[in-house]
Amino acid sequence: MRRLLQFTLDLFDDLAPAAAPVFKPKQPDVQVQRSSDAPESIAKEPPAPGEPLSKVLTPTAFRHPRANREALLGDSRVAYEFRRAKRKTIGFVVGPDGLVVSAPKWVPLYEVDAALREKSAWIVRKLDETRERQQRLESARIEWKDGTTIPFLGEPVIVVLDPRHAFEAVGAVLNTDAQALPGVPRLTLHIGLPHQAAPEQIRDAVQAWLMRQAKRLFTERLNHFAPQLQVRWHKLSLSSAGTRWGSASADGSIRLNWRLVHFKLSVIDYVVAHELSHLRVMDHSPRFWDTVRTVVPDYAELRGQLRDEALPPW
Repeated sequence: MRRLLQFTLDLFDDLAPAAAPVFKPKQPDVQVQRSSDAPESIAKEPPAPGEPLSKVLTPTAFRHPRANREALLGDSRVAYEFRRAKRKTIGFVVGPDGLVVSAPKWVPLYEVDAALREKSAWIVRKLDETRERQQRLESARIEWKDGTTIPFLGEPVIVVLDPRHAFEAVGAVLNTDAQALPGVPRLTLHIGLPHQAAPEQIRDAVQAWLMRQAKRLFTERLNHFAPQLQVRWHKLSLSSAGTRWGSASADGSIRLNWRLVHFKLSVIDYVVAHELSHLRVMDHSPRFWDTVRTVVPDYAELRGQLRDEALPPW
């Protein structure tokens, strides 16, 4: 009977959950794995305790293309780029490629892991937001052909290849269809190109037209806000920066990204007022934002739209 009882207990022991791994004192909960191309200072760290096979086989949720360390943050496995830098604190940056962690040379890796654990909720949230934004950007990608749609001043515009007209003076003509059905774009942009035009030709023609509209519109809005802010500007340049919407120099030079014409006018007005306000306050102090608020009271909401709205990649 004792043998039968012991055999039964052995069976139940096999079904019991595995014990949680035991970590050394002062070591973080964050489980870290190192790739073969990690820096020498990282490669010499003792290996982490063995993980269950199910966790090892779980695909990485977020992976930086230059990842050299990996951490389990909550339910997300994050492969990140780790750098040693001349700085005083540990820094975290979440960008389109993923997470980058920078730390002073004198900070041990277990402190980096502890900082990751402390910031894990923020890091995963930002990674999720960035991934969602990238997916929206990809879904907004334009297929350059007859009938494609582009945003202009916050409204959808249908591109129409119209070989009957050359439009030599202006390159294209924007028409309004007052009879358009609900849910159907009422604006059409007619371009003097043949129906067999290459995608690059269509893209370049549309971009040229948008840049002409940007120059005209930005000049108009600069002249509108400058007197209200009691400043003078003397030169406008269009930029094609990937992430920067505008800049201002103390000499009155203003640079604005031509792709702002995709946004509605109120967002454009915020950026114009923002750059003109820098001609009075050349920083982002509370006095600067108070200056912006005098002409654009709802600047905070418009700033959020500028940050969150997904524009088509060019």
